[in-house]
Amino acid sequence: MIDAFLTTADTALRTLFAPPRAAQPTPQPTQAASDLSNEEKKLAAALMRVNHVGEVCAQALYTAQAFATRNETLRSHFTRACVEETDHLAWTKQRLDELDSRPSLLNPLWYAGAFGIGLLAGRLGDRVSLGFVVETERQVEAHLMSHMDRLPAGDTASRAIVAQMAEDEVRHALDAQKAGAVELPAPVKSLMKAAAKVMTTVAHHI
Repeated sequence: MIDAFLTTADTALRTLFAPPRAAQPTPQPTQAASDLSNEEKKLAAALMRVNHVGEVCAQALYTAQAFATRNETLRSHFTRACVEETDHLAWTKQRLDELDSRPSLLNPLWYAGAFGIGLLAGRLGDRVSLGFVVETERQVEAHLMSHMDRLPAGDTASRAIVAQMAEDEVRHALDAQKAGAVELPAPVKSLMKAAAKVMTTVAHHI
C-alpha cells in the first residue's frame, strides 16, 4: 500500500510539474503547413490547451484506477495505458509551446477532480472501472474529432497530433472492452458529458 501510494503521488507530481517525456515521436503531418493568422493561432492554442487538459485528466483517471484495483493484471493494464497517454501529454504540451501558448492554469484542479472520479469508479468494482474507461475514451474520441473540424486547415501539425490521439483512444476503449468492461447506465454517461463540457469550456480560456 505504501509503494502504491508513493507511485500515485509521484505520477501526480510529474504530470503537473515536470516536463512530460514521450516514448513515441510526435506525429508529423503529411502536408506542409501554411502560415497561421493571429486569430488562427489563438484558436489552435485554445483547442490544444483543452486537449492537454484532457491528457492531464487521463493521467489522473488511470492512476486512480490503478491505485483502487486489487487485481494485479488490471493494475498493469491501467499503468500501461497511463504511460501511453503520457505521449499525448507531451505532444500537446510541445504544440502549445510552438504556438506560444500555455497549459490551463487550473490543471491541479482538473487533476484532483479526475482522480476523485477514477477512485470512485475503481471502488465500484473492476468491471465498472473498465466501463468508465470505455465511455471516457469514446467521449474523448468524439471530442477530438470535433476539433479536427475546428482546427485551422493550415495547422497541419496540430491536426496530425489530434488524429493520432483519436486513433489511440479508440484502441484504449477496445482494450478495456476486451478486459471485461460493463456498459454504464445512460444517466452516468450524461453526467460524464456534462462534466466534460464544463471542463472544456473553462479550459478553452483559462
